[in-house]
Parts: sequence; C-alpha cells; structure tokens
Amino acid sequence: MTAKDQTPGGHNATAEGTGAGAMKPGFHNTDGQGVAGHGSFFQQTQLSREEAVKATDWVRKHVDRRTIDLGDRMDDVREHMYELEKEGKILIHRIEDQHEPKMVKTLFGWDKKVPTKQLWHHKSCGQCGNIPGYPTSLLWFMNEFGFVPGKDYLDETDQTSCTAWNYHGSGIGNVESLAAVFLRNFHQAYVSGQQHGHEAGHFYPLVHCGTSFGNYKEIRKYLIESPELREKVTKILDKLGRLVDGKLVIPEEIIHYSEWVHVMRNRIASELQKIDVSHIRTTAHVACHYYKMIHEDAVYDPEVLGGNRTAIITSMAQALGAQVIDYSTWYDCCGFGFRHIISEREFTRSFTMNRKIRVAREEANADVMLANDTGCVTTMDKNQWIGKAHEQDFQIPIMAEVQFAALACGADPLKIVQLQWHASPCEDLVEKMGISWSEAKKNFQAYLKEVEQGNIEYLYKPELAYGG
Repeated sequence: MTAKDQTPGGHNATAEGTGAGAMKPGFHNTDGQGVAGHGSFFQQTQLSREEAVKATDWVRKHVDRRTIDLGDRMDDVREHMYELEKEGKILIHRIEDQHEPKMVKTLFGWDKKVPTKQLWHHKSCGQCGNIPGYPTSLLWFMNEFGFVPGKDYLDETDQTSCTAWNYHGSGIGNVESLAAVFLRNFHQAYVSGQQHGHEAGHFYPLVHCGTSFGNYKEIRKYLIESPELREKVTKILDKLGRLVDGKLVIPEEIIHYSEWVHVMRNRIASELQKIDVSHIRTTAHVACHYYKMIHEDAVYDPEVLGGNRTAIITSMAQALGAQVIDYSTWYDCCGFGFRHIISEREFTRSFTMNRKIRVAREEANADVMLANDTGCVTTMDKNQWIGKAHEQDFQIPIMAEVQFAALACGADPLKIVQLQWHASPCEDLVEKMGISWSEAKKNFQAYLKEVEQGNIEYLYKPELAYGG
C-alpha cells in the first residue's frame, strides 16, 4: 500500500487494517524492496483499526453513489478512433446491423453497441483450464437460441492468450507486446469469417475473460493516444501478416460476455427458463477488471440497482426472478490480485474468506455468489477449503451468472455447467433449485462410459474450429 493510501480516502484499506500491500504480522522485509519484494512503494500502512474502519466506511459511502467515478470526466476514446480512421491510419472493425446489436448505456451515459449474433468467441485460458462449465454454458445458450455454428458464431482455435496474466502477475510484460497480441487476436476475429465463405468483419469478438477485457480496453486507449506505439506495433503486425491494406484493425467496441448476457437476459428468461428460482438468494461479485479498469466503458442501467452499480450479473439474476441480496463488501476485490496470489497466496486466501465468503454468508445468507470473471470465480471457488484449517468453515457456491442462468434454463449441471470442476459445494444449491444431483451424477457417469466407447456428444462442431 502506498503512502497516499494511508489517508481516510485510501480505499485499499480494510476494517481489519490490512490492504493489498499491507505487511503480514511477523513478516520482516530486509531486502529494501518493500513488502514481499513487490517494490519499495509497498510499505506498511501503520493504520490503526479506527483509521482502517474510517477508510472502509469512506468507500462504502462514496463509491456506491459513483461520485468518485463521475467526478472526473474524460474524452470518449472512440471519437479519436474515428478521426484516425478518417485520416487513413487505422481500420475500425465495426458492429453492423448484421450483428443485431442492442444499445446500452455506460457509466457516463454514453451509448455502447453490444452485438448479439455473428460472434467470435475469445476464450479464457483460466476458464478452459479451471472452470470449463463457464464457456460451455455460454456456447450452450448460443445453441439453444438456434444460432448456427460457423454462421452465427465461431469458436475457433486460432487465438492466443491475451498475456495480461503475465503483465499483471509478474510485471515483466510491456505495452508493445500486449498491444501486438491484442491487435493480432482482433485481426484474426476480423478475417475469421472468410474461411467460412463470409466477408471480412462477419464475426465480431466476444471476450470471455474479465482480465482480457480490461487489458484490451486499456491497450486500445494507449494505441489511440500514442502514435509512437502504433508505429512500433505496425512493424510487428506487418511481419506477422496481420495488417489490412497496411492498417491496424481496431474494434469499435470491446465486448465482454457478461454484456451479451445482460442484453439477452429477457430473451433467456422468457424463452428458455424452465426452473423457478424465486426462492434462491443470490449475491453478485463484479470483477475489478470489468468496471474499475477503463470504468467509463462499463454498462450501467437506471433500472438495475438505481444505476448506482454496474448492471451486469445483477440484471440476469433479476430477470430470472432470483432474489438479489446486498452485502457490505460488494466493492472489494475477490482477493486474486495477480501478483500476490503468486508471492503472498495466504493473503489472497484470507482476504477472499474474510472479506467475501464470510460476509456473503453472514450478512446475505446467500445460496450462491455470482461472478463474471475467471480469476474471481477461481479464487473464491477454489480457496474455501483453507477456512476449515482456521475454524472458518464458511462455504458458499461460486459460479458465473451464465452458469446459474444455464441451470435455470435446464442445462445439465454436470455435462454442460460442469459443476464437478468446482471446489465450492454446489450440491445443496442444485437440489434447492429442484434438480436431482444424484440423478445428474448417475446420468453423467453413464455418459462417460459412452465417451469411453467413442460415442462423443459435441456441443460444437470440432471441424469448424479448424476452418472445416
């Protein structure tokens, strides 16, 4: 925690007197590099408990009304992007009528177009590796709406990781490499339809991961504002054959999957919902990288939480008819934090248990906590076991809102939503929703025997992933 965070306005402090950079009791740093080698600017806060409580109360009072965000207005980066295109310096991948966009409002009341069809799925490395039911639930909805693979959406393999994990987790990345990866992936999204007989720009990228989403928005802003950065990465993209008419391809909007869920929520509820969830108590945790990075781009809706907080997650739960219960630490990070989950993992675990799981259980008595990012779901889902070692046996199911929505719409809890990959206990939630966990388990075991025999049921045509 930096020196400026030692004031009552330093909202990284918590009521326990520990923030993201606070030093653990009994830990003595002797290398002159700050806390746990994170840099000299990370020092002990020396906050008293009273000062820490005051800092936390300040956050609850001000951030909830968005006064801190609305205080400093800024230019809309898209306006500068359009000027660059007029000058012939870039090519904008636009959201067209063919993408059947829905209009939403962002924090400052700006319009943002969210495409609903012809989507290119930008997967998440952490979702595919740790929470596979996350992306499969999203693809399942595409199929349930009758979207045709290869025409209405594309899930191909020609995509790389965004590499933001490396940047945030280790600090050894650089803006040029991040920008080159961003432009490479979004160029692929722009040209991907051609191998299926469509025009360039047919598929529009839909980003699954909150980290990728925040990183790409930040990098797009750098690219638009820095001629030097554009010059450097143009040379790189030229060597990769990733320019169009000598120009960088930059998306008009960067779209997160939860924004697609938000604009499709009423169709999901009216056309697909099969299970009454009005007795289910839900809480929401929104990823920092969704609405705290490039916050002016996050979706807000006056009909959801009075427009005081971002609309995603909550809007889907409300559309399904679930109870949405508030809790005091809604603004807190999940505890993941990238670098300290590597070097200070016990801090991550204690933070997620004390500031998120315990509070959601004690204050909201929640049946489930819904999130919208890879790192958040992984952190809160996979670390609850550590509480038992410290007599803090607070447990709550953690999943993405798209997984919860899929359950409510009749998706198989193991084959599609894949709750067997979760470490948090999901059985009671599933049973409370009226779904038999034992029956689902028996059916899934029978399915696995079919798979062993080579009888595989595909959610997506595998040949399309390779341009077949």
